[in-house]
Amino acid sequence: MTAPTLRPGGRSARVQESIHSAVRQLLQEQDRASVTVPQIAARAGVTPSTIYRRWGDVSALLADVALARMQPDNEPANTGSLHGDVQAWAEQYLDEMSSEPGRNMLCDVQAALKPSYCATIIGGQLQTILDRYPDAPKPGVDRLINLIAAPTVFRILFSEAPLELEELHRLIAIALDQ
Repeated sequence: MTAPTLRPGGRSARVQESIHSAVRQLLQEQDRASVTVPQIAARAGVTPSTIYRRWGDVSALLADVALARMQPDNEPANTGSLHGDVQAWAEQYLDEMSSEPGRNMLCDVQAALKPSYCATIIGGQLQTILDRYPDAPKPGVDRLINLIAAPTVFRILFSEAPLELEELHRLIAIALDQ
């Protein structure tokens, strides 16, 4: 008798996706403050203990869902120039994260046990852009995060209005100036 073949991801991955899907559906239907573990469990077809065992509480689960949603679907746009690529990435990031769902994701990630994961995702996207131009003088990823992503996130989370597009463009010019 041969051993059964394992499917990629397996049962644990399917359960996680079911729970994540239930969270996303509930967040579309109601205010995030009213979402409970029993609601999520019922929607996902699991017991509440499954959620408590894996995530501990709703805030940790919301953070996990937000982190999963922050994973980029594809590589950053390739405009043919370093400046164009960074600007396209920064404008898209500002647009997505300053929306209500984006702001909620940032808040959930901030509450996560590993908020540095967000910097890892952003750093990976920016490194992809930098790697496209091996011969061009360019800054490091940390400089781009410090001068573009950090002020963008700060304004989204801690001010009444997100960063203005003109200011974003000024920050990009400063960040790319060698």
